[in-house]
Amino acid sequence: MRLETKHDFQAWMHKLLEPLKPLYSQGGARLHLGDSGVTYPQASIEMEAFSRPLWALVPFWAGGGCDKEFEEIYVKGLTNGTDPSHKEYWGGFTDYDQRFVEMAAIASGMIFAPEKVWQPLSPEAKDNLAKWLYGINEHVIPDCNWQFFMILVNVALRKQGYKFNQEKLESGLEKVESYYLGEGWYRDGGSAQKDYYISFAMHYYGLLYAAAMEQEEPERCRRFKDRAQVFARDFIYWFDENGSALPYGRSLAYRFGQAAFWSAYVFAGLRDIPAGVVKGILARHLNWWDEQKIYDRDGVLTIGYGYPNLIMAERYNAPGSPYWGMKSLLCLGLPDDHEFWSAEPEPLPKLETVKRIKQADMIVHRLGKDVMAYPAGVCEKYGHGHVPEKYAKFAYSTRFGFSVARSQIVLHENAPDSALAFVIDGDDYVFVRKVSLSYEVKKDRVISTWQPFPGILVTSAVIPEEEGHRRIHEIESSYDCTVYDCGFSVEKFTDGYEQKAEGTEALVKNGAMGCRVSGNGPEAKGIVIEADPNTNVLYCNGSIPAVAYRVGKEKKVTVETVIKTFVR
Repeated sequence: MRLETKHDFQAWMHKLLEPLKPLYSQGGARLHLGDSGVTYPQASIEMEAFSRPLWALVPFWAGGGCDKEFEEIYVKGLTNGTDPSHKEYWGGFTDYDQRFVEMAAIASGMIFAPEKVWQPLSPEAKDNLAKWLYGINEHVIPDCNWQFFMILVNVALRKQGYKFNQEKLESGLEKVESYYLGEGWYRDGGSAQKDYYISFAMHYYGLLYAAAMEQEEPERCRRFKDRAQVFARDFIYWFDENGSALPYGRSLAYRFGQAAFWSAYVFAGLRDIPAGVVKGILARHLNWWDEQKIYDRDGVLTIGYGYPNLIMAERYNAPGSPYWGMKSLLCLGLPDDHEFWSAEPEPLPKLETVKRIKQADMIVHRLGKDVMAYPAGVCEKYGHGHVPEKYAKFAYSTRFGFSVARSQIVLHENAPDSALAFVIDGDDYVFVRKVSLSYEVKKDRVISTWQPFPGILVTSAVIPEEEGHRRIHEIESSYDCTVYDCGFSVEKFTDGYEQKAEGTEALVKNGAMGCRVSGNGPEAKGIVIEADPNTNVLYCNGSIPAVAYRVGKEKKVTVETVIKTFVR
């Protein structure tokens, strides 16, 4: 689907949302999309699925779009979901309640499309909805991007003349200010890891606030906009020329939500990057995702990334969670005569080949048609699931993706692509970098010190090169072990697939891409790891070229591995 006109973008929205229409409950307040489990109850699961399409429908309505069927569903659903006497009532709250997250989409509807989301409600329904939303002020919420949910709810209640909490509004905004690091980057509350939550949460909601409150708080709104303009100059590096964004970090099940920042960028009136360039990023990105295996037989989005995959999912990925990606259609709220709609989608501007993004603790490398990131391994040691795989590998790629472990037992189940994997003699467990103890991101390399297991200490340097990158590891071990320095996973069972391992080298390639690794170190030997199915986030089956080394007990050794790639 070619995305150029406003109608094209509206049609893309309809393609994703039309399959949901027959699945709403009789009362309209619940949406049942599947039976996989999460950490919150069924009422919250189905309320989440109801709410998230609003991230596209609200700007669609605000921008003049019309869909009577959806309008009727949401008026009915908002009425019944907040009516304590109705069987589809969404219920009261506990601290850290998932329903607080979903309030933000409803609040945005009250702010930007009140004629569809608010005005059609009866006086009683308005009272119920306002009272239900106010509940976010009466419970504990996490000290992170969730503060914006409370902020948006209070802005919505204020604009509709209902009771709101000024103290909570101000405290939330103060916390957001405390998260700002400089150079356009925030942290997400207490977390040190930098991922898409900076773009599709911190900046996205900040730009929504700026669009809603510019008259009331011009100075704060200007700051939100200025920071987003600075951030954009770094974030543009996360997208390749084909439309794919860097698979990195958590919440990848939101898929095309990766581009939500760009939609908010134009919605908030930012112009530092031309409208045509932003349109090109969005259009290519949405088209790229439309070509992936992300739908079920009925056209409903699945949990996963490049295909349905529960292995890589977080514990908070419910069947309706992927519809958070609809935030990327905020541009639908632009008027018909906005320059965005008349602009031609433009290619990416000329960008640096190797770019240090200081606040993101990584180097980004534009390598032909691929974008690679070399992060420093800055993350929470444990968290929502597969944290080491999503943050602490040595390299991430828009074309090769990355793999998540099925288990920590044996190499093929661990699938340790782009990792240095330790197997201690006499055991089958695989140990990789979980988090860096210390690190330094220089202009030409990333250096980190880390401990895969007590008694083993590693200092690694990752250095971008013309055809890939080089890794130099200094290893001190209290154990005899075999160490595997692994390249990228390459899709198998496809045209032109080939693999070989000879001497100190290993190669895996297919007709579209390939990865070759070569090593220098004690007893270096090239091998190919046949990873378990469904471990790579982009494709179901992959093989990983690697070099195996022997590390002796109480020895200090240095190993050096060169990883070269090609993408056609």
